[in-house]
Amino acid sequence: MTVLFSRKCEYALQGILYLAEKQDQGNISADQIAKDLSISKDFISKTLQSLVKEGIVLSSRGKTGGFALARAPEELSLLDIILVIDGNGVFESCVLGLPTCGSDSPCSVHEQWGPLREASRQMLANTTVAQFKPTNETDK
Repeated sequence: MTVLFSRKCEYALQGILYLAEKQDQGNISADQIAKDLSISKDFISKTLQSLVKEGIVLSSRGKTGGFALARAPEELSLLDIILVIDGNGVFESCVLGLPTCGSDSPCSVHEQWGPLREASRQMLANTTVAQFKPTNETDK
């Protein structure tokens, strides 16, 4: 469980990394993705459809249908995916979720969180999907 991102965002990131790993296999069915990632087929399908709308993932129907990356892994940052699914809120809102926290009325960790928030945003923007080493059963 992460603190910053929604479960949907976590699954979107997992799905994208999975599609990148399998990109030489063409379209991957929602059934296969769900099975391999241990995620509900309906949930991963809806999550990936959100990325289809933004041009990050391709989808096709039919016997050979499924999902594939629409962009090269080298051109796709983790931040691209996060912004589509969770938006920019995690980088703008209070880390404690306090609705009254802001520049005018900061909570006790507001000033410390600012640099960490910006560093996190930059790290995610500078980390591409291509930088992840594919998992390999022989590595385990």
